[in-house]
Amino acid sequence: MTSLVFARKIAALLDEKQANDITILDLRKVPQVADFFVVATGSVDLHVRSLADFVESSLREGRSPRKPYSREGQANLSWVILDYGDVVVHVYRPESRRYYQLDKLWGDVPRITIQAAKRASTSHDS
Repeated sequence: MTSLVFARKIAALLDEKQANDITILDLRKVPQVADFFVVATGSVDLHVRSLADFVESSLREGRSPRKPYSREGQANLSWVILDYGDVVVHVYRPESRRYYQLDKLWGDVPRITIQAAKRASTSHDS
């Protein structure tokens, strides 16, 4: 599975659990960074944790199981990061997303919309 397909699959999983503002940042032209960041917002602490847990457990199952190299942010749950190497998942509470401004920091990289992510995930899972 390519890193783009993997990022789209993660975005679709986040969408399935009602994450907000899901964005895929294409970092392939940025040296020494992951290929993609998948950024999403959960409404409250519990939602942030459940989104991260759902992504992690869903990716451990299935045809091509993967587990993250690391998981950060469990202490306060205002954000959780799942690092899969080529794809890094960032799930934030709204105020943490505004504080870290990851979307703005990487404002000049291409973005993939959730609609494109859903279509690609559906077509590749068949």
